[in-house]
Formats: sequence, structure tokens, C-alpha cells
Amino acid sequence: MKRKALFIINPVSGGKKKDDVPDLIQKNLDTNLFDPAIVFTDSAMHGSQLAADAVDQYEYIIAVGGDGTVNEIASSIAGTNTILGIIPFGSGNGLARFLSIPMNTKKAIRTLNDQHVEAIDSAKMNGQWFFNMAGMGFDAHISEVFSHDKTRGFGAYVRSAFREITNYKPENYHIEIDGVVYDREAFMLSFANSSQYGNNAHVSPDASVQDGLIDVCIIKPFPLYRFPEMGIRMFTKTSTGSKYVEIIRGKNILIRRTKDGPVHLDGEPQMLGIEAEIKVVPGSLRIVTGPAFKS
Repeated sequence: MKRKALFIINPVSGGKKKDDVPDLIQKNLDTNLFDPAIVFTDSAMHGSQLAADAVDQYEYIIAVGGDGTVNEIASSIAGTNTILGIIPFGSGNGLARFLSIPMNTKKAIRTLNDQHVEAIDSAKMNGQWFFNMAGMGFDAHISEVFSHDKTRGFGAYVRSAFREITNYKPENYHIEIDGVVYDREAFMLSFANSSQYGNNAHVSPDASVQDGLIDVCIIKPFPLYRFPEMGIRMFTKTSTGSKYVEIIRGKNILIRRTKDGPVHLDGEPQMLGIEAEIKVVPGSLRIVTGPAFKS
């Protein structure tokens, strides 16, 4: 029996046109295995609603977009037997890259034909799902700034970071991880399920999506002249070798800070109060991975 698969396409993610995606699906998806349907989103959170309506009707729901699109759709799938697929079309594609899903659209579609499915961990911050990375501090600030930039892509993100860093001030955080208390001044905090933000920038190179843990990555204040070095370390998977990086793993995480501010969930910014509670939900998302994926 063919497996019913719904492709949910975000037409604006990553600033990339997707008019040819339906045709690529028809040409590269094995229709002996799958019975595909295709729908485009037309507004923010539309993907989440489409996925919620489709969970009981489709065995596979495929997100065609970036990490934000994946978050929308996966938030409606997590905890069910429905399988998530990803065709990456975002600015960073962090989760897709970590799962060894090809960035080439044709190859990504063909990966679905292999039906290599894994159960991976998810997490919630104050009850809201994230699947790849969440954060507060500088990266959340940049996510907020970047969300208002009409130009998308990695280059625009980097320009935003260099433009903002000179005026950004570290904050003090009270951190509780599985009952152990850490008080830290930090440039930013990243909560890593996978190892990377996207574009192969790895903040926690040894992170696993199948260990039942979140890597709390504390980036301590550093001299401005070392900012390029911090970036290079992420792209060479050597961030843990820096004295400015501390990584602590845990299941139940509580963060308190001195004032309200932005956070991001899978790159999508929002404002949050002074307290954030993060909990891991092990093995809660069934997802198609690339054949080279190793947790």
C-alpha cells in the first residue's frame, strides 16, 4: 500500500522561489511508494494548522522550507506516529544539515524514497516546541533584528551580527540544570538539541538528538577582537576548545535573567519574560534522515 505524503511548502522561506518544487516532487519522488499531495502556506503559522489537520490522514508530512517552517510543522507532529520529512529551503537549515539531508532539492526528495526514519528528541521552552536550537542573548537579539531585514540568506545574517555586536552588552543569568545552580555572565546562551545553528556553524559539536539531553552552551563575554575567532571555531567544530565556551548537559533547565528580552526557537524570535523553563521530550519526533546520519 502506498504511503500518503503531504508536502507543505512555505513559498517565502529563505527568500528562494519554489515554483518548480511540485514538478521536482513528481519527478523525483517514488510514486510506487508514495501517494503525494502538495499545499502552499499563505501566512505565518499556516503550516502548523495544515499539519495539525493532516496528522490523522497522512503517514508522512514534509516541510519544504527552513528551520522556522520545520518548527511550525513539527510542533503539530511531535508525539504522534506521523513522520516528518524535510526539503531544506531556509537561510541556515540547521536541523536538515545535522540529519545529513542533502541541500540539493532533487537529492533531498530522493532521500524520502529510502524511508530511513529515526526517533529524535525534542524540547520545550515554556511549553513551546523547538527541535534544533533555542537561545537567548546575542543570537536571539540578532534573530530579532534579522527578522525585520528584507534581505535573507547567510550573508545578510552575518552583516547583522557585525553591525550589532559593538553595542551589545552581556547579561547575568541564574541557571539551574537538573538541580545544580550556575550563575554566569554570558554573551549568549544556546540550548542545543543538534550541534549547529545552520550553515555548518557548530556551537556544540558533540550534541546528539538521541541522548535525551540538551546542551546548554554558555558563551562568556570575550574581547571584540576575538569575534572572528569565535566564528571560525564554530565552522571548524572547535568551539569547545575556547575558554569562552562552557557546555553543560541536562534534561530540566531553568533560566532566570534580570529583564525581559528576545529569545529564539529554531531561529524564530519572540519576546519572553525573565524566566525560561526548558524540558527535553526524548524520542518524541519521528523524522526522515539522510543515509549518512549518525547521532
